[in-house]
Amino acid sequence: MTDIILQLIQVKKSFGETEVLGGLDLSIRRGEFITLLGPSGCGKTTTLRIIAGLEVPDSGQVIIEGKDVTYEEPNKRNVNMVFQNYALFPHMNVEQNIGYSLRLRRVDKATIRKTVGEALELVQLEGFEKRMPNELSGGQQQRVAIARAIVNQPALLLLDEPLGALDLQLRRQMQMELKRLQKRLGVTFIYITHDQEEALNMSDRIAVMRDGRFEQLGTPAEVYNRPKTSYVARFVGSANILEGKITSVNGKLARFENNNGTALISIHDAPVTSGQAVTIAVRGEMVKLAPERPDHLESHEYLERPDYSERSEHNGCSEIPTGLRAVVREKTFAGGVLQVTVVLSDGSELVSKLHGIDLPFAPGDRVVASWEPDNAVFVDLEETA
Repeated sequence: MTDIILQLIQVKKSFGETEVLGGLDLSIRRGEFITLLGPSGCGKTTTLRIIAGLEVPDSGQVIIEGKDVTYEEPNKRNVNMVFQNYALFPHMNVEQNIGYSLRLRRVDKATIRKTVGEALELVQLEGFEKRMPNELSGGQQQRVAIARAIVNQPALLLLDEPLGALDLQLRRQMQMELKRLQKRLGVTFIYITHDQEEALNMSDRIAVMRDGRFEQLGTPAEVYNRPKTSYVARFVGSANILEGKITSVNGKLARFENNNGTALISIHDAPVTSGQAVTIAVRGEMVKLAPERPDHLESHEYLERPDYSERSEHNGCSEIPTGLRAVVREKTFAGGVLQVTVVLSDGSELVSKLHGIDLPFAPGDRVVASWEPDNAVFVDLEETA
């Protein structure tokens, strides 16, 4: 049996003159937890509704377990959906809510009781069978909604921002519970959210959406550490975006330069050449600040040194006096992280995020911002956009 449980093939959808989905291609493996991440209006919910059969695409195919279900009714798909508002029946207790779909299928009472009991055990709500929805907390209602969705043993469980109505502390707790539940069940979860923290914490893979298209699809580490576009870099983790040009290339390293100074960038697989205009992304937690000294910005021909590539592979680049000139604008402290905003020579801003409560810099101090070559990534290149 194929490992691919869901395929979207060039799925397009418009409402009136507005294109909502612009030709999505996606393959999801059995047992995978995949998150569609993006801002409101990017097409996440429409994608989920097309998979569930609640919307019909204008063109393209939806294939579930090897079968084309593009025009199948929702009740003929092996799929269930959990909504943000949970949609529990207020006049039914927990047991009745969970067993409702089984009763519609005329399953016998003994089997219903056994199946509901197993579902409650999975979501850790044993003993809550007779509680009414208004007697449950938000987190408990969410777990009941999930239990109701899994009793039919769907191949796919679709979750439309199910934690959006919970407070921050409970939402973080439920993230871990949902992930553990998904692994115990072995069911494929397709989860949508606009919260990058949820996506990074819970997902096997993340599909970052923008204007009805997938901007990037990859593991949380790939999306965070190697964003392919400036949009992904900013949306997932608020990276610094810098424009400049490549002045020279040697082996695995390139020299990046703009009006603020120079930096060394690991090339990885990026197709860059000397003289090429490029855009790079650097996470704030990777940016180091040091007091500006006269020797910081001297011209050094490091790319021509015979030991350059060897030193670079052993993190020797930190000794090379490159960096971007800046002036400290402000310091803010939140959640154990000190955020320092500096203004570069061209007037643009750069953010450095450091652990601790203070640094020996004050607004107005002149500094040099730098990073290790591996901690910057090229974005918006034609080959990877």
